[in-house]
Amino acid sequence: MYEPKPEHKFTFGLWTVGNVGRDPFGEPVRPTKTPVELVQLLAEVGAWGVNFHDNDLVPIDATPAERDKTVADFKQALADTGLVVPMATTNLFSDPAFRDGAFTSNDAQVRAYALQKTMKAIDLGVELGAKIYVFWGGREGTETDAGKDPITAVKRSREAMNYLCEYVIDQGYDLKFALEAKPNEPRGDIYNATTGNMLAFIQTLDHPEMVGVNPEVAHEHMAGLNFTHHVAQAMEAGKLFHIDLNDQAFGRYDQDFRFGSVNLKSAFFLVKLLEDNGYDGSRHFDAHAYRTSDYEDVKAFARGCMRTYLILKEKVARFNADGEIQALLTEINADGSEMTPFMGQFTPEKAAQLRSHTFDRAALGQRGQPYERLDQLVVELLLGVR
Repeated sequence: MYEPKPEHKFTFGLWTVGNVGRDPFGEPVRPTKTPVELVQLLAEVGAWGVNFHDNDLVPIDATPAERDKTVADFKQALADTGLVVPMATTNLFSDPAFRDGAFTSNDAQVRAYALQKTMKAIDLGVELGAKIYVFWGGREGTETDAGKDPITAVKRSREAMNYLCEYVIDQGYDLKFALEAKPNEPRGDIYNATTGNMLAFIQTLDHPEMVGVNPEVAHEHMAGLNFTHHVAQAMEAGKLFHIDLNDQAFGRYDQDFRFGSVNLKSAFFLVKLLEDNGYDGSRHFDAHAYRTSDYEDVKAFARGCMRTYLILKEKVARFNADGEIQALLTEINADGSEMTPFMGQFTPEKAAQLRSHTFDRAALGQRGQPYERLDQLVVELLLGVR
């Protein structure tokens, strides 16, 4: 009943199931697997697609011959398993060259190298079928504002995105960009820290129609924000091009836990938002297994991400069909027609009528809403007693 199917569009990155368990205080605990082995692992657990950074697939110092052999082997693995590549991205954060950022670096040579690396990575992504290209500016920030002018950084970011949009147009690629926000880590502060920042930034670009967002659960929860609200804003603006699903304790470092493993109610409302509004993009799990896991447990992690999503999807259906819950929602959203003449698009006549209308302010202040009852029903639904 909770088995993943292609229509669910569940994807993982090579860097997720391929995570070897290294952390700032410990060495790797799992052996490195090749991209082909990771594709086979994802096929075994029932994923639909696999995503990658350029250097997840092709080492940064690979020769042209090594690059071609690696890509050919990867293509064969995709053909053998039926997995697809819906999204790709560039690693602009691991190499020491990017220690002070990529597109916002104070070094013009680094900024130019970042553009070159990204163009080649875009070529690779398109070659393998990607339709979405994600940008995460993991090093685009500061530890001290003495070192960078934030206005200059914004301008450099805009220049880079405009340049790369024009590159995609010039190449004739069928590709859209999705910008991924994060408030901090690995930098002390990262520019365009939230999805709202990204949505505002996009409107300043030369080709805003080509650019959307890729919100991530953990990144908004790190800042103590309601992720569902940020995703809703992106959806309402027609800018939710991709989404990263994982979990995260509020206010902590970037934990990348299994989807739904920490904030189950938040995960439920996120799934409800996506499913009720017909989101048709990839459901990408940008998470990794615990450091205590071996590769059998990594498979359990991957299966768990997908299974939890499908369980919550079923809970959404039950919420929408629950008579008591829907009756409360009807009561809460009851809206008589007496305000209709005042509402909607502005006209001078409507404004004049509204200005002259008398409201019973005391009565409005006495009106309660049964949100406690409603929330308890949600909790009981999630606990399995409804």
